[in-house]
Amino acid sequence: MTTTIGTTEIQENHVTTGATVWLTGLPSAGKTTIAHELAGRLREQGHRVELLDGDEIREFLSAGLGFSREDRHTNVQRIGFVAELLARNGVTVLVPVIAPYADSRDAVRKRHEAAGTAYVEVHVATPVEVCSVRDVKGLYAKQAAGELTGLTGVDDPYEEPVSPDLRIESQDQTVQESAAAVHALLTERGLA
Repeated sequence: MTTTIGTTEIQENHVTTGATVWLTGLPSAGKTTIAHELAGRLREQGHRVELLDGDEIREFLSAGLGFSREDRHTNVQRIGFVAELLARNGVTVLVPVIAPYADSRDAVRKRHEAAGTAYVEVHVATPVEVCSVRDVKGLYAKQAAGELTGLTGVDDPYEEPVSPDLRIESQDQTVQESAAAVHALLTERGLA
């Protein structure tokens, strides 16, 4: 139902609880695909949803950063800042970003906790062998051909989360099942 006050329309079925859902995993693990499926489910429930895609953020918010450990940390912190800002203002923020280093992810979680904002870490734990077959962006093929170095999980580190809020083995289930698992966790925590 919509109520009109002057020229402003207020959606009464609009959910105002915000949260950040960080989907971490190797390139081609399925993070973005799961996030898009989850976004649709949440929007149907009346949530305001923003998806912060890692590639888009790099292009617009982190242009000029490389892939050194320091630059990757800076990129993750920038994304984490934007996510926390949106989440504390009632947006459910889906962040399908590799974030290969545990200390970077922990810093983002601590920022959310300090602000009293919900943060959920989902590890999309697809094995590198499966990711290299999927190879959505051709990164694994380029690395194998010697055209690319520093590929996360192959010749650059990926520190798996020790205790994520949820671990998804995307190779063993459909995208819909993966999104449903995240949605179930959010529902259990009063965030969906």
